[in-house]
Amino acid sequence: MSAAANADADAPAAPAMPPLRALIVDDEEPGRVNLRYALAEYPCWHLAGECASVAAARALLAAEPVDLVLLDVQMPQESGLALARELCQLAEPPLLVFVTAFNAYAVEAFEVHALDYLLKPIDDQRLAQALERAEAMLAQRQRAAYGQAVRAFLAAQDAARPAAPGGAGQAAAPAAEHWRQLNVRSVGRIECIQLDQVHWIGAAGNYVELHLAGRLVLHRVPIGLLERHLDPQHFLRVHRGAIVRVDQLQALAVLGDGNYELSLLSGARVPVSERHVQALRQRMADV
Repeated sequence: MSAAANADADAPAAPAMPPLRALIVDDEEPGRVNLRYALAEYPCWHLAGECASVAAARALLAAEPVDLVLLDVQMPQESGLALARELCQLAEPPLLVFVTAFNAYAVEAFEVHALDYLLKPIDDQRLAQALERAEAMLAQRQRAAYGQAVRAFLAAQDAARPAAPGGAGQAAAPAAEHWRQLNVRSVGRIECIQLDQVHWIGAAGNYVELHLAGRLVLHRVPIGLLERHLDPQHFLRVHRGAIVRVDQLQALAVLGDGNYELSLLSGARVPVSERHVQALRQRMADV
C-alpha cells in the first residue's frame, strides 16, 4: 500500500452531521403518536419532544433549541397560530410545518405564503416532502426568511377576519390590506418579491409568472386568487391571463378581430381582451 493510501486510511473520518431536532405540538394523542412513528423513519431527524398544548411547547422551546416544529393549527385554549406568531418574531425562528384538518381551499393561504403544511390524516409522501424542504432550507440558513413568510401569512389572516358587528363600544375591524410582497419558495430557499418591482403577471395554470426587470419568477397561486389581494390602484386585469402594473402602461395597439396588445415601459407586450379594453383605455387616460 502506498504512503498516500496509508495516509488516507489513517485520516480521521469527517464528523457526522448532528441530527436535526423536531418538536411535535398537537393536543390529540393519536396525532402525536402517528407523527412520532412517521418521524422515526428519518434517521437525520431527532424527536426533541411532544407537547399537547401551546403552553407546554413554549416552555420546551425556551429550554432547548429546535430546528422544526410540526404544529397543529386548531387546539383548545391557544391555537398553533398563536405560537407561530411568537416564534416568527425571533431572529432565527425554527421552521414550521403546520398540521391541519382544513380543506384544500383553506390551505391555499399556506401555499400562497410559501409555508409547508400537512393535512390530517398525515400522508407519508407529503411528510417526506415537507422534511426534505425543511432540510434544504436549514442547509441554506433560511430561518429568517421563513420567519418573514410566517409574519406575512399571519398578517393576511388577521386582515381576512370578518369585521365585528357595529354597535356601541365595538371597534370596527381594520379593512383587509392589499399585499405588498410575495414570499416565493424555490429549492431550499424563500425569496421575498416586492410587488412594486413586478411589471406584469401572467397566468400559468395554478401558478403565476411574475415578470420583473430582467427575470421571471414562478409562484404557486392561481391568478384569480392573487388578483383579489392586489391593490387596484396599482394593478389592472387586462386579460384572463394577464395583470399589469398601472405605472408600466405605455401604448395600446389594435390587432383586429377584437384583439389588442399592450406595450409596457419595460418593453414587454401583453395581450388585452375586448372585455377589458375599455377599462384599460380609461386608466391610460387617467395616468
